[in-house]
Amino acid sequence: MTEELGKIEKPSVEEFKEGRKLYFIPLIYRGEDSPDEYIIKFNKYWEQVEKQIAELEAKLGAVKRIYHELVPAVGDDGIKAIEELCDKSCKIVRECLERGAQLEAAEGTDILTEFMDWSRCLMIGLQNPKVINQVYESYLEATKKRNEYIITRINETLQKNETGILIMRENHQLQFPTDIQIIYVAPPALDEIKRWLREQENKPKE
Repeated sequence: MTEELGKIEKPSVEEFKEGRKLYFIPLIYRGEDSPDEYIIKFNKYWEQVEKQIAELEAKLGAVKRIYHELVPAVGDDGIKAIEELCDKSCKIVRECLERGAQLEAAEGTDILTEFMDWSRCLMIGLQNPKVINQVYESYLEATKKRNEYIITRINETLQKNETGILIMRENHQLQFPTDIQIIYVAPPALDEIKRWLREQENKPKE
């Protein structure tokens, strides 16, 4: 039996002792044209994440494994890929590596590129209903394969009593093994960002 992360309530640290643990960090991006008010919240969020991770490590032990979405590489190639995606998450990854953690390839190249290609197809504005349905079904299948791959990688590499970090967007629909304890890292700035994004969506079009 597995449990969807979105249904897991934030527990107290005292509940987590023995066993495998995974800190889930929502991956928040910043665009090149992001307004200053968003960038302030964005920077605040990652500062708070960094602080929470340090507090968790102090109470529960050092992070041993790092998994980052959209990154099928390890070593310098993996670090470079993360930095290109988000410099703030890369900073956290680098700090964990300096403390002895190991970067794992969370994604498989073939499965990831298939997922990304189908995603792009859905975004280009298809017109024929039959084509749209076929592309959407292929996208769902690729999403399923990708999620299964990520879970398998985590399950195979996160050893007994080890702690890992997964940096990934929230709407992932991953189903984690029940023996992995999920600790959701959600600092106050995350709600600020979500509220700000909702406000932008609800603004009347000019």
